[in-house]
Amino acid sequence: MIMSGLFRFGVWQNFFRAWKNGYSGNLEGEGFTLGGVYVIGAGRQGVLLEHREKEFGDKVSLPAVLEAAEKIKPQAS
Repeated sequence: MIMSGLFRFGVWQNFFRAWKNGYSGNLEGEGFTLGGVYVIGAGRQGVLLEHREKEFGDKVSLPAVLEAAEKIKPQAS
């Protein structure tokens, strides 16, 4: 996992993009766990958006998250 991650062009692109923009977030931990973003609707709506990182630094589209969040319908009581 470590070696395959280091040889991917997209990983280096994401690293330099973050470095150039002055990223100063949490750099603690192992750093090899990929993350994701889920937008889950109320009741039986289920998953409205699922984004899983394919490589380190893969970012979710903010407009897609906002669009999915707008689709959440309030649950009737």
